[in-house]
Amino acid sequence: MNKPSLLLLHGALGSKQQFEPLSKALEEHFDVHSLDFDGHGSVPASRQTFRIEGFAEDVALYLERHNLTSVHIFGYSMGGYAALYLATKQPQRIQSIITLGTKFAWNPETAAKEASMLNPERMKEKIPSFVKRLEMLHPASEWVSVVEKTKEMMLTLGNAPLLDTTALGAIQQRVRIGIGDRDEMVTLEETVSAYKALPTSELAVLPNTPHALEKVNIERLSTMITDFFTNN
Repeated sequence: MNKPSLLLLHGALGSKQQFEPLSKALEEHFDVHSLDFDGHGSVPASRQTFRIEGFAEDVALYLERHNLTSVHIFGYSMGGYAALYLATKQPQRIQSIITLGTKFAWNPETAAKEASMLNPERMKEKIPSFVKRLEMLHPASEWVSVVEKTKEMMLTLGNAPLLDTTALGAIQQRVRIGIGDRDEMVTLEETVSAYKALPTSELAVLPNTPHALEKVNIERLSTMITDFFTNN
């Protein structure tokens, strides 16, 4: 029996490399795929800017190249936003979606707050270990460029969010909106608002779980993913 296809989408400043433990935990049940968005990980930048619209195009192209007519998607953080956006544009490509730690409350104030933390010089001074991690995650691009382009993308999204209540209300796929109870970047309030806006959705709150993917309990996460996608 063929396994269902599952695509894993990474978050801002991330790469598919971060999914290696999760991929191993899921491969018994799924044909697991992952990709690096343009300008991330092992993929050199082909565009001048980062945009959710461009990342959704990356997903569509990946599906075409691998002859995947329809997939389940797990999107972490920004990856979840890109998955839901793609569902509004090419719904036939997606069977169902799980997001984790995806920020929905984008406006000029929240975007400015998030962007203020993306200062390369301050990052080198305050969080050198994280900078080294970024250097390792992005061998094809200068980490500073990844940070600066991500910052610009956030500010753009703050001025023109793509997933308002109307957009979310048009998504017909089953969606499980997930958040960790210790997420310091995404609020439970914005997560619940997105969950309520989606016509066919579930809300999942993971206990003792912060935002950073590396700190998420992989066994708990893989169980949550497998339960949802195999019981469609």
